[in-house]
Amino acid sequence: MDRRKSIKAMFAGTVTSGFMFSGCLTDKEAELKSSDIAEGEIVAGGGYGRTPEELARDQRLVSETFFNEHEMATIAVLADLIIPADESSGSATDAGVPEFIEFIVKDMPWHQTPMRGGLMWLDHESNRRYDLEFIKASEDQQKAILDDIAYPDEVKPQFEHGAQFFSRIRNLVATGFFTSKMGIEDLGYQGNVPNVWDGVPRDVLEKHGLEYDEKILTQSIKPEERNDVMSWDDYEV
Repeated sequence: MDRRKSIKAMFAGTVTSGFMFSGCLTDKEAELKSSDIAEGEIVAGGGYGRTPEELARDQRLVSETFFNEHEMATIAVLADLIIPADESSGSATDAGVPEFIEFIVKDMPWHQTPMRGGLMWLDHESNRRYDLEFIKASEDQQKAILDDIAYPDEVKPQFEHGAQFFSRIRNLVATGFFTSKMGIEDLGYQGNVPNVWDGVPRDVLEKHGLEYDEKILTQSIKPEERNDVMSWDDYEV
């Protein structure tokens, strides 16, 4: 199973349990999560159930910048190594994952130091091995580094910090991709989709000596009307 399919299978099993990276928080992280939000002008707005206060905060966070150009370029390379394009879907960057991560680290500040430190560790390790920054190394060289930090249970002691960083960014990439329109389509998740019910199968009715009367058939079992809003005005008991 390739990297993309492994992550897809992992995410499909957790899609109903919220963001993958929002599991256990340290006391410090919990304090940051509940920190006061800077005051600002509250603007009217809507969209996906946001209150005006939440919308204003989102707009403020989007207007701010945390990662520099080099860090964003490194995140983009990492994201596409984790979830590359395939025959069924685009890559993580095609789905806007780097921009998602940029927003998340501003929305959840406890990610900032581990993420920035991890990106620095990645460049340091790449420079140590190849005398190149990570984004300038070849894909095979990049993957060689990731192979040493991608499996926490097998990581060598000298790579523990890198493994912690990679677990964090892998979860962020997977969350960003599989909550995007592209990623949801890639999962094949349908949500609540109306189906057609044309009653209990005839063989089951016959087995129990039952049958629908004409009134039920003409008034209730009409698949062609399944999307109509029911009106009881002309219904007789």
